[in-house]
Amino acid sequence: MRALLLSAALVAVALLVTVSAGGESPATVQQTASWQGLVGDPRPQVSLGQRMIVVLHTPSVAQRIATAKYATEAQERSWSSQALAAQQQVLTTLATAGIGVHPDFSFTRVLDGFSATLDPRAVALLQSDTDVAGIYPVRAAFPASTSAQLVARAGLARSGELLPGYDGRGVTIALLDTGVDLTHPYLRGHVLPGIDVVGGGDEASAHADPLDPGQVERHGTELAGILVGSDGPGGLHGVAPKATVLPIRVAGWQPDATGSEAVYARSDQLIAGLDRAVDPNGDGDTHDAARIALVGVAEPYAAFVDGPEAQAVQGALDVNTLVVAPAGNEGAAGPTFGSVAGPAGAPAAVAVAATDSRPQLEEARVVLRRGLDVLYDRVQPLLGTVAPGRPLSLALATPRTGGPTGFFDAHGNSLVAGKAAVAPLGDDPQGTAAAAAGAGAAAVLLYGREPAPGALRVAESLDVPVAWIPQAEASALLAAQRAGLDVGVAIGRGHSSRNGRLGFVAGFSSRGLAFDGRVKPDVAAPGVGLATAEPGSAPDGSALYGTLNGTSGAAATVAGAAALILQMRPGLTGEQLRSLIVGYAQPGGADATQIGAGSLRAGASGVGEVTADQAALAFGIWQGRHWHATRTFTIHNVTTRRLQVSLGALTTAGESEALQFVVKPDHVVLRQGHSRRIQVTVRAPASPRAPVVDGVIQVAPAGSTPLRIPWALAFRAPATNSLLQHVAIDHASFKPSDTSPAILSLQAGNVYASGGLQIQPVSRLDILLYTAGGKYVGVMARLRDLLPGSYSFGITGRGPNSIVLAPGSYELRLAAWPTLPLQAPPSRAKLRFRVE
Repeated sequence: MRALLLSAALVAVALLVTVSAGGESPATVQQTASWQGLVGDPRPQVSLGQRMIVVLHTPSVAQRIATAKYATEAQERSWSSQALAAQQQVLTTLATAGIGVHPDFSFTRVLDGFSATLDPRAVALLQSDTDVAGIYPVRAAFPASTSAQLVARAGLARSGELLPGYDGRGVTIALLDTGVDLTHPYLRGHVLPGIDVVGGGDEASAHADPLDPGQVERHGTELAGILVGSDGPGGLHGVAPKATVLPIRVAGWQPDATGSEAVYARSDQLIAGLDRAVDPNGDGDTHDAARIALVGVAEPYAAFVDGPEAQAVQGALDVNTLVVAPAGNEGAAGPTFGSVAGPAGAPAAVAVAATDSRPQLEEARVVLRRGLDVLYDRVQPLLGTVAPGRPLSLALATPRTGGPTGFFDAHGNSLVAGKAAVAPLGDDPQGTAAAAAGAGAAAVLLYGREPAPGALRVAESLDVPVAWIPQAEASALLAAQRAGLDVGVAIGRGHSSRNGRLGFVAGFSSRGLAFDGRVKPDVAAPGVGLATAEPGSAPDGSALYGTLNGTSGAAATVAGAAALILQMRPGLTGEQLRSLIVGYAQPGGADATQIGAGSLRAGASGVGEVTADQAALAFGIWQGRHWHATRTFTIHNVTTRRLQVSLGALTTAGESEALQFVVKPDHVVLRQGHSRRIQVTVRAPASPRAPVVDGVIQVAPAGSTPLRIPWALAFRAPATNSLLQHVAIDHASFKPSDTSPAILSLQAGNVYASGGLQIQPVSRLDILLYTAGGKYVGVMARLRDLLPGSYSFGITGRGPNSIVLAPGSYELRLAAWPTLPLQAPPSRAKLRFRVE
């Protein structure tokens, strides 16, 4: 299906931009993601205005360091001032033209640029400025996990000791997330006051919802607990309990599109957070940079590799700060285009998938009865961790309406008290189950698609058994009840059973490829049912703890492991640390597009002897029997001994005959501290059955564990005709008007089903103005890194220079470029209109 409609598993962006200057510009609105999952509450609708990120050609501090290899503190401060001066020059040029722009954030360390609300005239002038490298839309990012308060229970996943004898002492981890409960005893002594990017305050404490003070940001506290928690109940502790967390509040309560408050981040706030992670005291010098930056938020589906977020991640790595990011919670997609989020799609980031590490699950027998007939009888895992202590035989009841009040009648009386509440799974099964329990239900039965066992997070408000039943049996049961027949539900005594999904990639975990064809995620780690801290305290004053599901919890586990490795080997560069974490992961049974190089293996990473400057390779898309592709990378000896290294390419089982690899050289000798450049060429005389083939380049020192570099090669280009569809203008002839413009509408990018949900974004969209005779007038709009969706532009009758167009006929020419190296020309469209 080559549709560009919103689907149950896709986030799309709707953009309304006035193309030429004059009048009030409609706001840019990013629509909510509608993925029907069990991880993450339904995302809010976020209004971002016309905020843009402007990237300049002037090098940032990080780019200068990457070139110079070494810099003094004075040099770095000077470079930071030069980057800021370049921004000021651009702003002065705008001011000279009568356009006042007031940046929200300025970036100088990880990239040179700024973010601001830009009207169309400002955008047009910036596009023609030779100092400007690109203009990108600001996107929303959301916490990549979910959780709730709990009472400690057996069977929850714990971080455990990943590298015995090491605790992260002396290593600082910047945590880019919501605010943190700085007074929580589980974190006390290991969390600095931090930096508040969202509110501009002096510390990154967890904030309450301004409209509902009882709701407090919790995600940052949860990730901090996974990182450095200590002395918790039952010996609970974080991965690196002696490390130090520098919280940087890049996400928090901010206005949404409805006038309420929601917890989210903006991509410019995320970049500002990275800019401070590498310069905590803000003096322009990065010698005090945090060695690890954990990003707890994710831009859904935005696996762009060349946008400002990706550039910022590379900038952080250039100053030796390793960025660890969640792959996202969007589930399966692909095979050619994945569901990986930003900034995890950045080549320099370590993108982390989530696995299920719970050793046990609660299960019980569930029986549905209609009269004397048994409609359903099955022993099955429960959705939560609460199991019946005795057999239950219950009448059933259904909600009156959706939402938390649906389990009460018009007079406020519970409809489900003492009964089994039967309700659809819906978009928010956690909320539905909690509302039913709050109304006094003795058990909750959710029907619809079958979810993963134990998928609901642990919560004090969810203290009754929750089970799944099939749609057909639920419909038959409810129909019988409406007909007045005797119906009932029986749930047997609960018991624990071994988790058959132990170590498997969680169904909600996003998977690759990124938009350059690179394997993403890079590595996998536990991300289901992780026990950690919750902000606030119980009524008796005791500390609160909870569980966390999601790829951000998995990313926190990897970031903590990185701190342990740095404590063990403090001389590692950020690039070497990334290579050790990814390259020495434990190979798993899942495809590389789900698990990357494999599952985190901190012990092997800690003693790895060789590293590479690339965590993964992308060979692009096969172009035919004479096609070939060559990639290069550099390996480095990080031990004190001389290494004899052999190299070779391994391919997915069953597809090796279709590919021919040449690795040059395939044997090298590396002395201590030395490097060697390696070249890999692949040919494919024929296309294999699989649309994507993956494997690893193995770098094997004699006598030690080999380093593995994942690679991928796509064999089927997206089956789409055009990246531009349904291009239309609502008035083909109109008078110039700043207040009532004609509307150009189009659908950019593609979403279609071909072996899975395929997402085809647009790298760049140009809208150019010509006269009817074919004379070029100028650029009306140029947008980069667009997700599939519907876009609209107001045509006011003014040209790119803001001057009213002379009466006559004109032509709009549109061009949309793909993101992957398809070696294909852009999609094009033309549209004529007349100015009266």
